[in-house]
Amino acid sequence: MILKRMNYKNKIVVGLKKAIIPLLVIYYFSSGSALAQDNSKWVVDNDNQRKFDYYFYEALSEKAQGNYAEAFNLFQHCHALDSTNANVLSELSGFYNVLQEKNKALSYLQRAVEKDPDNYYYNMMLASLSRELDLKEEAIDIYKKILETQQDKTDVYMALAEAYNDSGDLEKAIEVLDELEKTVGVREAITLNKFRLYSMLSEKEKAFDEIESIIKKNPDDLNYILLLGDLYLQDNQLDKSLEQYKKAEAIDPDFPALVLSMVNYYEKSGKPDLAQEEIRQALISPMFEVDIKLQLLTRYISLLQSNKTDTKIVNPLFTTLFDQHPHNAQLNFLYGSVLLLQENEEDAMKQFEIYTTAEPENPAGWEQMLRIALPDSLDRVISITENALKHIPDAYQFYFYLGASKYQQEKYQEALTVFEEGLEIIGDDNPPVKSDFYAQIGDLNYHLGNRDIAFENYEKALKLNPQNLGVLNNYSYYLSLRNENLDKAERMSGITVKAEPTNPTFLDTYGWVLFKQGAYTMAKIYIENAVKYTEEEPSAEVLEHYGDVLYKTGEVEEALEQWKKAKELGGDSKALKKKIKSKKYAE
Repeated sequence: MILKRMNYKNKIVVGLKKAIIPLLVIYYFSSGSALAQDNSKWVVDNDNQRKFDYYFYEALSEKAQGNYAEAFNLFQHCHALDSTNANVLSELSGFYNVLQEKNKALSYLQRAVEKDPDNYYYNMMLASLSRELDLKEEAIDIYKKILETQQDKTDVYMALAEAYNDSGDLEKAIEVLDELEKTVGVREAITLNKFRLYSMLSEKEKAFDEIESIIKKNPDDLNYILLLGDLYLQDNQLDKSLEQYKKAEAIDPDFPALVLSMVNYYEKSGKPDLAQEEIRQALISPMFEVDIKLQLLTRYISLLQSNKTDTKIVNPLFTTLFDQHPHNAQLNFLYGSVLLLQENEEDAMKQFEIYTTAEPENPAGWEQMLRIALPDSLDRVISITENALKHIPDAYQFYFYLGASKYQQEKYQEALTVFEEGLEIIGDDNPPVKSDFYAQIGDLNYHLGNRDIAFENYEKALKLNPQNLGVLNNYSYYLSLRNENLDKAERMSGITVKAEPTNPTFLDTYGWVLFKQGAYTMAKIYIENAVKYTEEEPSAEVLEHYGDVLYKTGEVEEALEQWKKAKELGGDSKALKKKIKSKKYAE
């Protein structure tokens, strides 16, 4: 959203807008129905049975296609035909769970279990939902009931142990894991859980014995030896951790994970120089794979930053790594990122160009190039985003920056076309981003004189994101300019001021709406604050508004002074010239 007015109007925000796309992955919706109920239990006549079958399989089909609203309606219709069917009760429970109607979901699932008490999946879902609703004992009882007939289910034992953990009965949780261990033997997941539980009980010796047990079973597995060392290190038992690391080193001194463990050890021991040297030696060694080196290199850079060491000392290492791995684009990307830290944008751009040539479908390289080009080189931003979209046509963030750049160049129709094209590829699962696109489309239509279309798009934007502050600001300001729906404008602008009480644009808009409502004293307070927060970068429009409100509060000379300041800053509207000449307020 490009906010109205202000001297910074011709800038794009430097930091790339990370489109955090919140994707809710719902296991329930990605799975099929847990079909396990015997049809003979259904108490329906033949006619209703045919209807039920039709609607039920239609519901499953709609659900599989992602048409959840249609599926929900069909399952409800099935329930009306047969309220005892466990499959339908389970399906409806899943929908109510997603809709955050947890108690209703619980009720339906309980009835599903009543109708089909031996169904493993229904019981597991009921236990899980019970735990979520803090029904600890109920969850425990369900898991114990399942184990009566499903003793081979490892996940049930693990879930029961977690349920005992939830209830605070850690000893019982350990007993369950011991029982599982008797069945399946020593396993990493069980051992780590028992380690955690013994640690919570402050029984450290038993906790570490658990890790020793898995090492005894796998004496040549360096991962477990290092794990024990890492856990000792985490517990501040530095001597014991080093003992384990030395054991691992004796078996394989070039084991990649050993390097990271030793780096952690040196850091915790207060020896950052040794930590850095450990990584440096690993990086120049031909023994390690490039992926391991990338991890180590990232850690090395992090160490340098945390120790406030000049990151330029890492640059020669990149030369060595490029010789060893000449065609690994990830190295170019990482080197470009380091050069950016060093404020060497020209060389950083070259590295990102190499990376995007090798990995054109990865948006990360293009986004880093945008970081360098913004906010001063709009032509370069346009070139980068157009090239990016040739390879990643569904990356909406590039439509946003392409459209915004054309907007700044006052190519309003071209910008509008870009935002409309971008809007088509944004899914309904990303309302905040979609709201921002509608916002830009609204602004552009307003600039093009399509006021009604602009306001329609603002409404769409606010429906998707009622807290879109840019829309609330611009919409309210444009309404005030036309003296339309001033009460609505005041409500919308008030939200922005409450959210960001020191934002001069929001303060000025709110003051201006109050001015239009005739509340001059209150308007003066807000616009004075807007002037205060723009002292370093004064705005002609804010100063003109300040003059207007001063005139209305009877401070004519002071008003004239503000109007003249506005003119000196580039204000050249006919109204401003008329105010200065006549020494009176004019629309």
